[in-house]
Amino acid sequence: MKSAFRLTFGVALAALLLWLATRGVDSAELVAAMAHARPLPLILVVVITVLMYVVRAMRWRLLFPPLRDASIFDLFGITNIGFMAGLFIPRAGEILRPYLAARRYKVGVSAGLASIILERLIDLITVLFLLALYMFVLPRPATERSDVIMTTLRAGAGLVFLVALAGLVFLGALRVEGGPARRLLDWILGLLPRSLGMKVRGLVDSFISGLDVFGSSPAQWARLMAESLLLWVGIGLIVHMNSIAFGFEIPFHSAFLIIAFLTVGVAIPTPGMVGGFHASYTLALTAIYGVDQGSAVAAGLVLHALQSLPVLILGIAFLGREGLSFGGMRQLTQRAEP
Repeated sequence: MKSAFRLTFGVALAALLLWLATRGVDSAELVAAMAHARPLPLILVVVITVLMYVVRAMRWRLLFPPLRDASIFDLFGITNIGFMAGLFIPRAGEILRPYLAARRYKVGVSAGLASIILERLIDLITVLFLLALYMFVLPRPATERSDVIMTTLRAGAGLVFLVALAGLVFLGALRVEGGPARRLLDWILGLLPRSLGMKVRGLVDSFISGLDVFGSSPAQWARLMAESLLLWVGIGLIVHMNSIAFGFEIPFHSAFLIIAFLTVGVAIPTPGMVGGFHASYTLALTAIYGVDQGSAVAAGLVLHALQSLPVLILGIAFLGREGLSFGGMRQLTQRAEP
């Protein structure tokens, strides 16, 4: 019942956001903008999207030391299944990826979940770092509008960066036996009923075992940061190729700002990121760079489709390899839901 309600709510929210992004746009104008898009940059959007999932698989192996000997091909498949599942069930991949890795490589599911949380934090820090480069280091595009949105974004980005960094530091501190973070956690667990506390403590200990990356060498951390930058610069290139396809006269580094908008949009729990993706992308182009709404909506629809299509095809292809069906995938996700 709860799952059905969440799905219904997600679909309704997606429809609302999609309506907000597209209201007032003439359908003929939308079709014309899509028809005039240049094909070669759009082909590159698809190619680079696939390559970025390879980078994600490589980085996950670094983030989760128990997978250090895992096949990149296996992790590439599991990563695609996870992101494909997220197209249908919001946040499903965060559950499926640790489960599939645990089943194939005999590692802890809770430890795998810790690696996913770390992945999200590092992603957020990297996105905010690139946004800071755009705002304070790189030349501002001539087409950028300076207004209250940019002022608010600067303040908000700084605050979120500090929170994400604090979260990363706290997770690292959890590995220190008897340290302040562990004592705080022990105190919280002590408030729970004894039987529940013991059960939760076992899960927490398994979770903490997934933070072994904090014990990695400086060279491994440098590689981890380099791969994170490669991933998000690559995603920036995807966004820029889409801009070129639609003839938007904005420089490459403008993609770092657009990505920041998209990060907020895709955090909204809708199936397939529909609505949140389109509304945030359209807002960035129209409010910041003065792109007309019809072209912005058309570009957003195409970018979302071209980024979703490869992971959908690859995810379905790898699903059979893992011995799963769509029904089995859904059952696993529901079973693990809180």
